[in-house]
Amino acid sequence: MSETPTRPVTAVILVAAGSGQRLGYGIPKAAVPLGGEPILMHALRGIVASGTGSQVCVALPPGEDTLRRLCEDFRQELADGGPLLSIVDGGATRADSVRAGMAALMEGIEAVLVHDAARALTPESVFHRVTDALAAGAAAVIPAVAVVDTVKTVAATSGKDASLAPEVVTGTAPREELRAVQTPQGFHLETLLKAHEAARSLDQKSSAAVTDDAMLVEMLGIPVHVVRGSTQSLKITTPLDLIFAEGLLEGPLGARWVEG
Repeated sequence: MSETPTRPVTAVILVAAGSGQRLGYGIPKAAVPLGGEPILMHALRGIVASGTGSQVCVALPPGEDTLRRLCEDFRQELADGGPLLSIVDGGATRADSVRAGMAALMEGIEAVLVHDAARALTPESVFHRVTDALAAGAAAVIPAVAVVDTVKTVAATSGKDASLAPEVVTGTAPREELRAVQTPQGFHLETLLKAHEAARSLDQKSSAAVTDDAMLVEMLGIPVHVVRGSTQSLKITTPLDLIFAEGLLEGPLGARWVEG
């Protein structure tokens, strides 16, 4: 009978420094209300409920006192048990915020989950699938779901075709090979540190093209493994996303216990 792999000592970096301009509230995205509470609080409670992190490091917009106070209050709730809650100022980019989070990790952390506060309703089971894969030996793990739409590559039209439409199809991606990537993304800490160090040498264009930490790891040639994500893990970016998230919260079972 095989032994269950031991999970590495893990921290969660919660990226919550987004401006939220597309939501139209005029406040940081993490502060936008969802079901009567800020998005940030749903994300924090989901992380703690999953039990996957010994430390949770929240990257907030610099100078955002309201969110900082929310985190301080939540820290008091955790005083009798739960992970260490740390707060850092996020950077100008997502990568900067992740690096700020890594710089605040306590000694002994072996693995890191990087999670977006905008995916505030991610089920606990997704956290467990990622950490289980890390425990089994994967250096990098991402949750993902199958793409249901047909996806095409396009190019800008030119000359006389520009009067017909702004773009023209150049190809159709094989849908069965495509996945929509979510968070939390899990990494051995050494792997993530090495990936971010290598990213410092990227030029501005290449750096802007990097949309998640897994891409940085891919650039090192390290395999990134994929586990099943969840349709509940929608990213709250637009007003329509917020409506969907509200609907999930009001559902008969609640978002965190319904797998998509």
